[in-house]
Amino acid sequence: MSDDASGGDDLAGLSGFFFYVFIVHPATAWILRPGRFERKKSIMYAIAFLALLASVKTGLELNAKGPNHYVKLSVTRSSNPLAIKRAYKKLSLQLHPDKNPSPTASDEFDEVKQAYDVLMDMEFREVYNKFGQEGINSNKRFDETQFFIELAVFYMTWGMMVFVLTLGKKSGDARQWCFTGMIVMLVVEIAIMTSQSNPLPTSLFPQSTEYEVVWLMHSLFPAFMNGCRSLGAFLYVDLDAQARQLLLALQEQNKDILLVLRDVQIGVQSVQANGGGSGGRLAAGGPSTVGAPMQVGVPMRATPTGKLKELQDRLQSSNTSVVKAVDELKSEGSKNSSFGFYAMIMGYIAFSYLFSK
Repeated sequence: MSDDASGGDDLAGLSGFFFYVFIVHPATAWILRPGRFERKKSIMYAIAFLALLASVKTGLELNAKGPNHYVKLSVTRSSNPLAIKRAYKKLSLQLHPDKNPSPTASDEFDEVKQAYDVLMDMEFREVYNKFGQEGINSNKRFDETQFFIELAVFYMTWGMMVFVLTLGKKSGDARQWCFTGMIVMLVVEIAIMTSQSNPLPTSLFPQSTEYEVVWLMHSLFPAFMNGCRSLGAFLYVDLDAQARQLLLALQEQNKDILLVLRDVQIGVQSVQANGGGSGGRLAAGGPSTVGAPMQVGVPMRATPTGKLKELQDRLQSSNTSVVKAVDELKSEGSKNSSFGFYAMIMGYIAFSYLFSK
């Protein structure tokens, strides 16, 4: 890969990364903010926004790259050298500067000539299919060891970024989605790049190359990652928060019951202090127990005040347990700092700089 091409790809990668992280993700979070739209509409709007933005951005980048050699010559991946030669002869007559009055005729003719030279050479053609024009300029050849090293660097870098950007409880599902997408992308890339024959179905991709498919996956992954982050956070259900709310409600309910029981206990004690309990028994003709000796082995009858006191003690014990559980839930939570986020950005820049050399 040439220095200019490498520098351009690195700049595009960095700009795309910051674009999705600092612009697209906050905009998607704004769409998914609770209460802004209905739940289903919020998800639909967010997906449509991400798909539209990714399509426009990728389309502009593809347009900046220009058509590949197969498109320039109007041939397909399966075209033989004779068909390529015929197509070149036809286009060269149309685009020759002596017959084409366009001010860009010379450049167009040179591009067609370059495409013809590459596709007519089977070795160059294979390099172009896998590495694009940058591979031709740098005289690159497919080396399995080098390929897997570059593959490991790319996916380890993005894997670390996904891990850092999806820290916290809300991003647990998003992390799984991102890693699943990375695994699928890795399998597809290995299958495409290590295949000896044309792995792409000609009926669906008659003029596409392996290089373009891999580039497209790498270009769309940042949009996929940030979409997973936004939707994962929106769809997340905090069970701990729900349990905390239930415990708080139970704690308030216990407090109300304790207040009622205290009032009841005070009322019972007031009645007993006024002799209401004994007077009632004497009036009914019941035997008086005043001064009677206590019989050993006979259990005492539980008084209403004692029962209320026992119930109050149990509720206070339960209330203490509830308070302890609430405090433990409050002490939990994400302790993530922004240090990891900025370290991830610096690490991405460092990786891009080191492995572009």
